[in-house]
Amino acid sequence: MAENNKTEVTMFFLRGFQVSQGSRLLLFCLFLVVYCLIICGNLLIITLVSISKNLHTPMYFFISQLSINDILLPADIVPNMLHLLLNNGGAITFIGCMTQLYFFCASEAFECLLLTVMSYDRYVAICNPLRYTTIMTSGHCVILAATCWVFGFSIILIDVLKTSKLNFCGPNIIDHLFCDLVPLLELACSDAFVVNLEIYLLSIPIVIIPTTIIVISYTYIVLAILRIPSSIGRQKAFSTCSSHLTVVSIFYWTMFSVYVLPTKGLTVTMSKILSLLYTVFTSLVNPIIYSLRNEDIRKAIQETIHKRVIW
Repeated sequence: MAENNKTEVTMFFLRGFQVSQGSRLLLFCLFLVVYCLIICGNLLIITLVSISKNLHTPMYFFISQLSINDILLPADIVPNMLHLLLNNGGAITFIGCMTQLYFFCASEAFECLLLTVMSYDRYVAICNPLRYTTIMTSGHCVILAATCWVFGFSIILIDVLKTSKLNFCGPNIIDHLFCDLVPLLELACSDAFVVNLEIYLLSIPIVIIPTTIIVISYTYIVLAILRIPSSIGRQKAFSTCSSHLTVVSIFYWTMFSVYVLPTKGLTVTMSKILSLLYTVFTSLVNPIIYSLRNEDIRKAIQETIHKRVIW
C-alpha cells in the first residue's frame, strides 16, 4: 500500500449511540423534534428579516446569515444520525465521510468568522454611532458576509483534502456520531503530522484572530457603555449586544468543552453528548435567543401574525 499510496478503506462504520432499542427510539424522536425546531426557528428568523422593513439593518442581516449556517450544520449531521439510531449504527462511504467532515468544519469556521463580524458591527454601533450608517452600508455588509462564506469554506478545504490523502488501512469503525476530524486521524495508518500541523496553523486565522478581535471589541464596548451617564442609556446600549454576546459565549463554551478541556476520564457516550453541543445545541438556542431576547424580532413576529389574521 505504501507503493501505490491509495486508500484501502472505502467505507467507514459509524457506531452512533450504542444503547438499547427503546433508548434509541426515544433518542430518535427527541432529535427529530429538535431538528424540526431548528429548521422552523431559523427559517422564521430568515423570513422575518427578509419581509420586515424594520429588520433591514446590518445586525439583522448578519443574524439571518447565522440562521442559514444554523440550518446547514444540523442538515449535515442530524439526518445521518437519525439513520444511525434506527439501525444501531451504519456505514458511510469514504467520500461521504469526507464530505460530511468538510461541511461540518466549514460551517464551524464560518460561524467563528461571522461572530467576529457581528462583534465589529456592535462595536461600531456603540463606540462610533454617528458614523455607523456610513461605515456599515448594505454593500459593506454583503462584502463582509460573502468574505466569511468564501474564506470559511475555502480554507477548510485544504485540511480536508490533506486528510483524504491519508492512508486508511483498517480498522474502519468510528465510535462517534459523525465523521469528525479527531476520530478520523486516529484511524489513519500513515503519519498525520502534516495534517495536525495544518490544523494548528489554520486555527490562527479561524479561531485565535477572531477570538482576539471579539475580546477587544467587547472591551471597548464595555468601556463605552460605562461612560454613559444615565442607567437607562447604559441598559439600552447593552441590550443591543446582549443577544450576540450570549450566542458568542455559548458557541465558544461548547467548542472549548470538546476540544480544549481535558477529556481523560470521560466515557465514549459522554464524549458523544458533548459533541452534540456544538452541532445541534447551538443551532437550536441561537434563534431562541434572538427571538425571545430581542424586542425587534418579537415585534416583527407579532406584526406578521397580525397581518395574516387580518388578511
